[in-house]
Amino acid sequence: MVKHIAKIGSRRNKRFNSRKSARKIPRGVIYVQASFNNTIVTVTDVRGRVVSWASAGTCGFKGAKRGAPFAAQTIAGNAIHNVGMQRAEVMIKGPGIGRDAALRAIRRSGIQLSFVRDATPMPHNGCRPPKKRRV
Repeated sequence: MVKHIAKIGSRRNKRFNSRKSARKIPRGVIYVQASFNNTIVTVTDVRGRVVSWASAGTCGFKGAKRGAPFAAQTIAGNAIHNVGMQRAEVMIKGPGIGRDAALRAIRRSGIQLSFVRDATPMPHNGCRPPKKRRV
Protein backbone atom coordinates (compact mmCIF):
# COMPACT_ATOMS: atom_id res chain seq x y z
CA MET A 1 0.00 0.00 0.00
CA VAL A 2 1.39 3.40 -1.03
CA LYS A 3 1.33 6.16 1.55
CA HIS A 4 0.37 9.63 0.31
CA ILE A 5 3.00 12.30 1.03
CA ALA A 6 1.59 15.81 1.42
CA LYS A 7 3.41 18.73 -0.17
CA ILE A 8 5.04 21.14 2.25
CA GLY A 9 3.43 24.27 0.82
CA SER A 10 -0.02 22.81 0.25
CA ARG A 11 -3.17 24.64 1.22
CA ARG A 12 -4.40 21.83 3.43
CA ASN A 13 -1.39 21.98 5.74
CA LYS A 14 -1.62 25.76 6.14
CA ARG A 15 -5.29 25.70 7.03
CA PHE A 16 -4.91 22.82 9.42
CA ASN A 17 -1.94 24.19 11.33
CA SER A 18 -2.67 27.91 11.66
CA ARG A 19 -5.83 29.82 12.47
CA LYS A 20 -6.28 33.47 11.55
CA SER A 21 -5.90 35.84 14.46
CA ALA A 22 -8.72 38.28 15.22
CA ARG A 23 -8.31 41.50 13.26
CA LYS A 24 -8.43 44.73 15.29
CA ILE A 25 -10.18 47.52 13.43
CA PRO A 26 -10.87 51.11 14.64
CA ARG A 27 -14.00 51.65 12.47
CA GLY A 28 -16.50 49.25 11.01
CA VAL A 29 -20.07 48.34 10.16
CA ILE A 30 -22.32 46.06 12.23
CA TYR A 31 -25.13 44.32 10.34
CA VAL A 32 -28.06 42.92 12.34
CA GLN A 33 -30.43 40.63 10.44
CA ALA A 34 -33.45 39.86 12.63
CA SER A 35 -36.08 37.45 11.35
CA PHE A 36 -38.88 35.92 13.40
CA ASN A 37 -36.94 32.66 13.83
CA ASN A 38 -33.32 33.78 14.12
CA THR A 39 -30.96 36.75 14.53
CA ILE A 40 -27.59 37.08 12.78
CA VAL A 41 -25.01 39.76 13.65
CA THR A 42 -22.10 40.37 11.27
CA VAL A 43 -19.19 42.74 11.98
CA THR A 44 -17.25 44.06 8.97
CA ASP A 45 -14.61 46.69 8.33
CA VAL A 46 -15.45 49.77 6.24
CA ARG A 47 -14.61 47.93 3.00
CA GLY A 48 -17.12 45.17 3.77
CA ARG A 49 -14.72 42.34 4.72
CA VAL A 50 -16.21 40.18 7.48
CA VAL A 51 -14.26 40.31 10.74
CA SER A 52 -16.60 38.29 12.96
CA TRP A 53 -20.17 37.05 13.06
CA ALA A 54 -22.56 35.23 15.35
CA SER A 55 -26.02 33.73 15.12
CA ALA A 56 -28.41 32.20 17.60
CA GLY A 57 -27.56 28.67 16.49
CA THR A 58 -23.80 29.15 16.95
CA CYS A 59 -24.38 30.56 20.44
CA GLY A 60 -26.26 27.42 21.53
CA PHE A 61 -29.91 28.47 21.27
CA LYS A 62 -32.31 25.87 19.88
CA GLY A 63 -35.80 26.02 18.42
CA ALA A 64 -38.09 28.93 19.26
CA LYS A 65 -35.52 30.49 21.62
CA ARG A 66 -33.41 31.55 18.62
CA GLY A 67 -35.81 34.37 17.82
CA ALA A 68 -36.00 35.65 21.41
CA PRO A 69 -34.63 39.06 22.46
CA PHE A 70 -32.27 37.48 25.00
CA ALA A 71 -30.70 35.41 22.21
CA ALA A 72 -30.18 38.57 20.12
CA GLN A 73 -28.55 40.32 23.06
CA THR A 74 -26.14 37.41 23.60
CA ILE A 75 -25.36 37.18 19.88
CA ALA A 76 -24.52 40.88 19.60
CA GLY A 77 -22.18 40.64 22.58
CA ASN A 78 -20.41 37.59 21.14
CA ALA A 79 -19.99 39.11 17.67
CA ILE A 80 -18.31 42.33 18.86
CA HIS A 81 -16.41 40.81 21.80
CA ASN A 82 -12.79 40.69 20.53
CA VAL A 83 -12.95 43.07 17.56
CA GLY A 84 -11.47 46.15 19.28
CA MET A 85 -13.73 48.61 17.47
CA GLN A 86 -14.21 52.21 18.66
CA ARG A 87 -16.67 53.62 16.09
CA ALA A 88 -19.32 51.77 14.10
CA GLU A 89 -22.31 52.16 11.85
CA VAL A 90 -25.25 49.84 12.48
CA MET A 91 -27.51 48.48 9.73
CA ILE A 92 -30.62 46.70 11.00
CA LYS A 93 -32.64 44.51 8.65
CA GLY A 94 -35.79 42.49 9.24
CA PRO A 95 -39.00 42.51 11.29
CA GLY A 96 -37.88 40.28 14.19
CA ILE A 97 -38.15 41.05 17.89
CA GLY A 98 -34.39 40.69 18.33
CA ARG A 99 -33.55 43.95 16.57
CA ASP A 100 -34.07 46.24 19.58
CA ALA A 101 -32.28 43.89 21.98
CA ALA A 102 -29.28 43.58 19.64
CA LEU A 103 -29.06 47.37 19.29
CA ARG A 104 -29.23 47.79 23.09
CA ALA A 105 -26.39 45.29 23.53
CA ILE A 106 -24.25 47.10 20.92
CA ARG A 107 -24.86 50.45 22.65
CA ARG A 108 -23.94 48.96 26.04
CA SER A 109 -20.66 47.55 24.71
CA GLY A 110 -19.04 50.99 24.60
CA ILE A 111 -18.75 51.32 20.82
CA GLN A 112 -19.55 54.85 19.63
CA LEU A 113 -22.26 54.66 16.96
CA SER A 114 -22.10 57.16 14.11
CA PHE A 115 -25.55 56.21 12.81
CA VAL A 116 -28.18 53.49 12.95
CA ARG A 117 -29.99 52.72 9.70
CA ASP A 118 -33.03 50.54 9.13
CA ALA A 119 -32.31 48.60 5.94
CA THR A 120 -35.48 46.47 5.94
CA PRO A 121 -36.63 45.91 2.35
CA MET A 122 -40.13 47.26 1.77
CA PRO A 123 -42.21 45.98 -1.14
CA HIS A 124 -43.92 48.47 -3.46
CA ASN A 125 -46.90 46.11 -3.90
CA GLY A 126 -44.74 43.79 -6.01
CA CYS A 127 -45.63 40.13 -5.51
CA ARG A 128 -49.13 38.75 -5.53
CA PRO A 129 -50.10 37.23 -2.18
CA PRO A 130 -51.03 33.54 -2.01
CA LYS A 131 -54.70 32.59 -2.30
CA LYS A 132 -56.88 32.57 0.82
CA ARG A 133 -56.67 29.48 3.01
CA ARG A 134 -59.89 27.48 3.26
CA VAL A 135 -60.43 25.36 6.33
